Amino acid sequence: METRRLDKKATEAIVDSLLETYKNDSGTNFIEVTNLPFQEKVIEILDMLRELLFPGYTGRERVTTSNLEFVVGDLLCKVNDELTEQVERAFRHACRIKKCEDCDCRKKAEDAVYHLLGELPRIREILKTDVAAAYDGDPAAKSYEEVVLSYPGLAAIATHRIAHELYLQDVPLIPRMMSEWAHKLTGIDIHPGATIGERFFIDHGTGVVIGETAIIGRNVRLYQGVTLGALRFKTDKNGRLIKGGKRHPTVEDDVVISAEATILGDITIGKGAVIGSNTWVQDDVQAGVTVKMENPELKIAGRGAIKNHLRDAKH
Repeated sequence: METRRLDKKATEAIVDSLLETYKNDSGTNFIEVTNLPFQEKVIEILDMLRELLFPGYTGRERVTTSNLEFVVGDLLCKVNDELTEQVERAFRHACRIKKCEDCDCRKKAEDAVYHLLGELPRIREILKTDVAAAYDGDPAAKSYEEVVLSYPGLAAIATHRIAHELYLQDVPLIPRMMSEWAHKLTGIDIHPGATIGERFFIDHGTGVVIGETAIIGRNVRLYQGVTLGALRFKTDKNGRLIKGGKRHPTVEDDVVISAEATILGDITIGKGAVIGSNTWVQDDVQAGVTVKMENPELKIAGRGAIKNHLRDAKH
């Protein structure tokens, strides 16, 4: 059988075909776009921000009581300069798409970054409660340090609390870039628009999804596979999705949501409610109520399965 190789003629034909697909296109190619934020730089900045929130946790720099002020000040200045540049790129890209003419993207970037940096002390205080909630809620946790260094839920919520502040400042692209990095790293998908109270704990975490308009109160615990999603989406007369609007659940204080529970739509889960595993909830749940599935019927099949099951049941 003849082997086909990418010779000059074939290469030219493929190049011509690809170039044709690039014409009159935006959003799926980035030709001559110099104002997009750099993904690697955003992740690097996020690492520096997490270092400010948990000084010394990466081990990249030796942090002591004597050099702490210098290390923190140096990191703060680096974050300010580098994040402002990336946020300005994001604003400029948005202006290019919207064809803005009188937008001071540099000032908007400086204001957004200044807001975030000013919120870092408050974010750190909230993260302390998240660490405590993880330690208190998981019998396997041996120390706060273990939670900070190894728990995916803590990594996801720390990233979210940073990204959320930029989201509130209407920064394009970067909040979602941050949240999707955390999603890739932890398997936990929290939209930067979600509002989440203190003492938030995600146990295990893989497969958790929290939508943009979700509101979560204080001292809420989620387990793996939980979805706080939208039930349906409004469309216009042409069938296109209408953006915005409250479409995700509100979860009040002290709620526990067990593994693989799916909660959909703009509904409210009342204070202190417990949502059991594998449940599907589309209606409001009153405060203090427990929602659970009835025990499924166990069926055992296969050679010798019934005999073995009956033998095991006697013991």
